[in-house]
Amino acid sequence: MQIPDHATILFQGDSITDAGRNRNNPYDLGHGYAFLTAAWFNATYPQKHVKFINRGISGNHASDLQARWQEDCLALHPDVLSILVGVNDTLHRFEHERVTTAAEFEQSYSDILHRARDAGIGNIILMEPFVLLTDRDWNWSSFLEDLAPKQQIVRKLAREYHATYIPLDGIFAAESVRREPGFWAADGIHPTPAGAARIAQAWLQAVSLPS
Repeated sequence: MQIPDHATILFQGDSITDAGRNRNNPYDLGHGYAFLTAAWFNATYPQKHVKFINRGISGNHASDLQARWQEDCLALHPDVLSILVGVNDTLHRFEHERVTTAAEFEQSYSDILHRARDAGIGNIILMEPFVLLTDRDWNWSSFLEDLAPKQQIVRKLAREYHATYIPLDGIFAAESVRREPGFWAADGIHPTPAGAARIAQAWLQAVSLPS
């Protein structure tokens, strides 16, 4: 997928996308992968006049994106929509006893994609929810059991909506051979600066741009 000139690119998701952005500044990108992606893209292609927007919100589930989709996506009229969501739909089962079934996750995710397509958003990027198996005191086997069906749903939706797919879980599994998982995400979920940079690289590679 190529990014058109004068495009508006919208990043959507949870805390990994949010990355501490200033909510009082609608153009603040936080300090995570969204910021790094935009910085590298615009430094490389200043002549394309591309605008980046971040509307990730920490703690969000797919259903939370669904609830705010009109205001935080459709009303912004993005040319390119990039979504990373799903880890909280698993994490909060264990942290807050808030269970999101695979069917509920699929319904919410499918709805926002359907509404995006109906609004004429033709370029969609779906990023795979991921986890790195760090030394955190956690029941990782149960976590993976809950997350895996949601990852499969995102892959299925990428096929159905002809979206560009970025397999972050696989990418970080491979990177964890080069360096220990905690190097990329200290708690297994939230990327370190190196982890955020690796996501930015993967995003840029997926849209046929240098990393």
